[in-house]
Amino acid sequence: MTRYAMSIDLSACVGCSACSVACTMENDVPVGNHRLWIRNTTVGTFPNLTVEFRPEQCLHCENPPCVPVCPTGCCYVTDDGIVDIDEHQCIACGACIAACPYDARSMHPDGYVTKCNFCRHRLEEGKLPACVETCPTLCRSFGDLDDPNSAVSIAIREADRVDVLRPEQGTGPNLYYLNAPSSFGLTSNIWDVKHEEGAH
Repeated sequence: MTRYAMSIDLSACVGCSACSVACTMENDVPVGNHRLWIRNTTVGTFPNLTVEFRPEQCLHCENPPCVPVCPTGCCYVTDDGIVDIDEHQCIACGACIAACPYDARSMHPDGYVTKCNFCRHRLEEGKLPACVETCPTLCRSFGDLDDPNSAVSIAIREADRVDVLRPEQGTGPNLYYLNAPSSFGLTSNIWDVKHEEGAH
């Protein structure tokens, strides 16, 4: 069974925001909303300063806290692991926004919750998510985590370091950060754990 996942090599991300722009254009994201954004951290001591970047978005968790709190069932997980929203059933109560520990959801002006869905419409056409296809440094990889030959499996396997955001939440994110700098506080290298579990 397919289990979609994404990885981002932070050692290659230059913070150009091409992924964010591509996401906005592909999904017609209105002003004031976000599906993908870039967090930056300044490190060093003046005048020797540098900026490090970390793109953030929905992590498509294996145990998404947003799903069980939804009163209408509009928040759900597809068979291939994508956490998605049926906007026609959403009543804009905001319960899922409050439940998400990653601030990955926002309220659309038309009265429903919106977020990244890995460009599901593109996947159905055999294409990659817009952010992956657009990245000029190729720091993003996407594919089936259960396929050892997929781009994301290879990227994770070859990385020196593999992390997820807030592992203590127990959500099981399917967005992996590779080769993260220490300045971001991603101190829970999960590569050994995932390797022992048989992930590729």
